[in-house]
Amino acid sequence: MEQWKSNLYILWIAQIISLTSFGFGLPFMPFYIQDLGVTDPTTLKLYTGLLSAAPAVTMAIMAPVWGMLSDRYGRKMMIQRAMFTAFFIIGLMGMVSQVWQLLILRFLQGLFTGTITASSTFVAANTPNNRLSYALGFLSSSTFIGYSLGPVMGGFVAEQFGYRISFFSGAVLMLVGAFFITYWLVEDKSSLQTRVLKGHTDSSEKKRVLPYGQILTVSILLMLLMLFFHRITRTVFSPFIPLYIQELRHTKEGAAAITGYVNGFVGFMTTIAALSISRLGDRYNKFNLISLLMGLAIGVAIILNLSHSLYAFIGLYGVLFLLIGGIEPLITSMTAELTVPEYRGSLFGLQGLVGSLGWMVSPAIGTYISIYIGIKNILWIVLVMLILNFLVISVIKHKNARESYE
Repeated sequence: MEQWKSNLYILWIAQIISLTSFGFGLPFMPFYIQDLGVTDPTTLKLYTGLLSAAPAVTMAIMAPVWGMLSDRYGRKMMIQRAMFTAFFIIGLMGMVSQVWQLLILRFLQGLFTGTITASSTFVAANTPNNRLSYALGFLSSSTFIGYSLGPVMGGFVAEQFGYRISFFSGAVLMLVGAFFITYWLVEDKSSLQTRVLKGHTDSSEKKRVLPYGQILTVSILLMLLMLFFHRITRTVFSPFIPLYIQELRHTKEGAAAITGYVNGFVGFMTTIAALSISRLGDRYNKFNLISLLMGLAIGVAIILNLSHSLYAFIGLYGVLFLLIGGIEPLITSMTAELTVPEYRGSLFGLQGLVGSLGWMVSPAIGTYISIYIGIKNILWIVLVMLILNFLVISVIKHKNARESYE
């Protein structure tokens, strides 16, 4: 088997383990902080938003730094850094006694973890260009499988043994994944940047140290804007799913298990999308494919906003993620194809920054709307983001068509 395929499968398994471990406790934060003593509805929504945004703030700061370091010192090292620190942080989350302690740990999570970006960088730097869409789509499916398994298993553990045990179980699972990466993943060092010796730098070498001027073309900037809107689309409602379910059922009892099933179903639908759509991306025009998916998603989002039952929400929300679940791998593969392997760590660090900004903005928007308008109305933001992304992809298509004509 070719080395890039072997590494892809190893990372796929490790990412499933990693994201499952996160899913054991993080989706149930609103219930956990209620157990920590926060019961006022407004305060509860505020902390739900803060805890969701906290890791995005620090991840936005550190993602470009980790990206550049991965180009210089190795992508495997960055995955190990993310997973071993995640083991400690998730375990400590199960030991907190106050909400502010949980908030600090969420900030630290964004500062030191980031397994998805680290793994995507590794794959992008070690995969042939003509298989990038497939590889990144296949890898992203592990993320959604992990997000599916984690909440289902974590919801069961939380209902039976408590939320603290869910965090401890997740930490142990993360440690297993970290050792799996350490002993099985093999990195091709030829894709790393050549180090610049002190006193022997010319202008070309300086460009290698500061690559963003070479990376940021107009097309990539527009695709980064798409990534920003897409991250908001995917995450703006997610932190409030437990509270929405609690609101629809008028009780907290059993809501953790149902939240786990909902997240599991959404993750399953997204996995199908990532596996199937990424393959289509290697065969057909990616811009046309994204436009089609966006158009269909806009229609589903309109119906979703007009529905009012729990079952309709679950079904339509799952279909929405079936349509949009494969879009991010298409975006990341297009940007990677436009960047040489030596700078893909820096590129994915930049994408991590943009994605984290979207992740950071999402809970702020969601928190404001949930407090002053109502949780249900957050779904209108999903529709707005889809429309904005449809407009951006139309601009990119027009720009490419004009350049081809010229």
